[in-house]
Amino acid sequence: MAKARTAKGRGLRVVAVFEALKGVVVLLAGCGVLTLVHKNLHDIAVRLVLVLHMNPARHYPGIFIDAANRVTDLQLWMLAASALAFAAVRLVEAYGLWHEKRWAEWFGFLSGAIYLPVEVYEIFRKPDWARAAVFLVNVCVVGYLASALKRSRKSRR
Repeated sequence: MAKARTAKGRGLRVVAVFEALKGVVVLLAGCGVLTLVHKNLHDIAVRLVLVLHMNPARHYPGIFIDAANRVTDLQLWMLAASALAFAAVRLVEAYGLWHEKRWAEWFGFLSGAIYLPVEVYEIFRKPDWARAAVFLVNVCVVGYLASALKRSRKSRR
């Protein structure tokens, strides 16, 4: 039994690290968004298009530059706040999984499972390796958390 608990703990820690990494990446992205507040996004978008060796007069670069013109500071603050909220949830989940908390197993299972139908839809809509990889990783995480919950339930009986 101790060996199974140790294996479960190791698996939960792997998932916890994965969730913490997602939280940290989104937190860094949110901080990056904040650096754009009070900046001329039109100039930044044009420079980015030129650095990527694209023609700003073409259709898609033009759409990107036009969109940058319409972004407000309030929208940037809201995006950064959303990133902070997402990161906080992921980091709290990671903490709970690291410490083998049952609530975190349930939360991780449910929050991962809710994305599966959307990911399947996206794969059928426009199949590519990145969508398939995201789906497979999510299926593995959800499957592992489901088995951990099942083992926890059996051990409590």
